[in-house]
Amino acid sequence: MGKRVDYYHDPAAPEANSLVVGSSAVVVDEEGRILLQRRSDSGNWALPGGTMDIGETFGQSAIREVKEETGFDVRIERIVGIYSDPGHVFAYEDGEVRQEFNICLACMITGGELAVSSESTDVRFFSFEEVSDLTMHASIRKRIDDYLRNGPPVLR
Repeated sequence: MGKRVDYYHDPAAPEANSLVVGSSAVVVDEEGRILLQRRSDSGNWALPGGTMDIGETFGQSAIREVKEETGFDVRIERIVGIYSDPGHVFAYEDGEVRQEFNICLACMITGGELAVSSESTDVRFFSFEEVSDLTMHASIRKRIDDYLRNGPPVLR
């Protein structure tokens, strides 16, 4: 997809011309650390996730994206939130300007092993205390805060 620019309540933002269903996942390990990836397009730390493909359910798309971007298999525990702020748009090099539409899910790891994809330069676990020092978009920080506000899923 190439480089993208995030506009967050910026009056200079271009007008959206696209709306795509996307997922993000708050994935925690047995030690209660959160899995984040450093995006290759922005350099920011972010939650794994991506867009839904035709022919799959939303849940399948979220599980696939986590696997592709981090190497882990996950089980969905709950919805963290639905984010559809028209003031948050992503401008891509090809002229697409996408309005945010993202459903964030809390997930637990069921298998796999840590792997870095072409969409990121690093993937690793952080304690929630360490997250405050990381460079990330305000929309990602909001999702993590919403996750913490509702409490982590019960480990089974």
